[in-house]
Amino acid sequence: MTVRFTPPYPQPHATRSSLLKRFLRGWNSWIHALFDKSYTMKMGEMHLPALSFYIANELPLVRRILETDAEIFPKHAFLHDLLDPLIGNSVFSSNGQDWHDQRTMVNPAFSHTALKRVFPMMAAAVGDLLATMRARDLSQPVAIDPLATHVAADVIFRTMFSRALDADGAREIFDAFHDYQKQAQRHSMLRLYRLPGLGYQGRARRAAARIHAVFAGIVAARYAATHDRGEDILQSLIDARHPQTGAAFTEREVMEQISTIFLAGHETAASAITWALYLLARDPALQDAIRAEAGNAPLTYESLKGLTVTRNVFRETLRLYPPLSFLVRSVTCPVDMRDKHLEPGAMLVVSPWLVQRNRDNFPEPHGFDPDRFDDPAQAQACRHAYLPFGKGPRVCIGAGFAQQEALLTLAGIVASFDLATIPGDDPEPISRLTLRAGNGVRLRLTRR
Repeated sequence: MTVRFTPPYPQPHATRSSLLKRFLRGWNSWIHALFDKSYTMKMGEMHLPALSFYIANELPLVRRILETDAEIFPKHAFLHDLLDPLIGNSVFSSNGQDWHDQRTMVNPAFSHTALKRVFPMMAAAVGDLLATMRARDLSQPVAIDPLATHVAADVIFRTMFSRALDADGAREIFDAFHDYQKQAQRHSMLRLYRLPGLGYQGRARRAAARIHAVFAGIVAARYAATHDRGEDILQSLIDARHPQTGAAFTEREVMEQISTIFLAGHETAASAITWALYLLARDPALQDAIRAEAGNAPLTYESLKGLTVTRNVFRETLRLYPPLSFLVRSVTCPVDMRDKHLEPGAMLVVSPWLVQRNRDNFPEPHGFDPDRFDDPAQAQACRHAYLPFGKGPRVCIGAGFAQQEALLTLAGIVASFDLATIPGDDPEPISRLTLRAGNGVRLRLTRR
């Protein structure tokens, strides 16, 4: 097997970092604290002043934590603390019966994300993005991250609110979410080391408020209306009723669910689309292959099935750069895993970043090779060691939605532009809440 190339990733340290070095390296990015053995170990452990946590890489353990015993490994309170300013107690962060009840209430909303139903909205959002890109001055490098955020957020806006997202709103979301990730990451590191918060939580709350402000008025107006109904996610959440009590979501609870769907639906997609465009820019032959399979006619819902190359590029992007690089769970009862005894309150971590870059699972794991998804020898790995959307009962419900959105966006951009990287301007993966390029992704675009 020969990979096409090896894209950037932080070179792991030779040995485990000291407590101080781990703090300094994790201040901006979780993956920068990893060392060589992190990528091959079956199960690791780390003890910080505020918390002990264990990283499970062995596939049977991953399956046990996320699938077979998922009920006794709920989401950890650390995650709630990290996300509370942004999404509160919503279906993403809740646990137990509360989660089951919320999931029952929000499930009808996802009928509005049926792939054939949302295809015209996605196509319109991609069309607007391409028009914006064609109008730009392409003599200078183009920052890809804000564009990917705009199209992903616009798709979610149209699905949730039946309206498009304007450029000012998209820019505010991009800037505020970047700020939120930085502030929340630093707040979390200080808490893990039992150090004073230094105001980072307050800064995170202010960044979250900027994001909420983009759509809070829409939610408030619809919630208060008795006649102005929509046919969208927002209306489904307003109409939802608790399965036992029959109570509706309060306006605040609707905002929390909307914020969750918005975060999950736009930020992860924007991250993956950005990285996919960077990978494609390094491979002109793949760009040609995508143009060939897409053809010259406008894409239809039915024609997406034929985008095999595009789909495999997206899958390989998610393997190399999973937007959620760490999935955190809580130990709720004493349990033994391998040679370790875990006490209640400890954190269990399953890392798509590590599992998908483990050479025991994938050959040449740091290399870019979309063809591995058609390789029979790697079929087992692609089924069991590939978890960018998680696994089990908490698997991301929007996986198909994200893939359809990415196929339309990648095929549309590649059909309209030649993409090229800028020598010496390599993106650096930074893992906070999501995986982004710390220095951004800039490409050369040439109109076709």
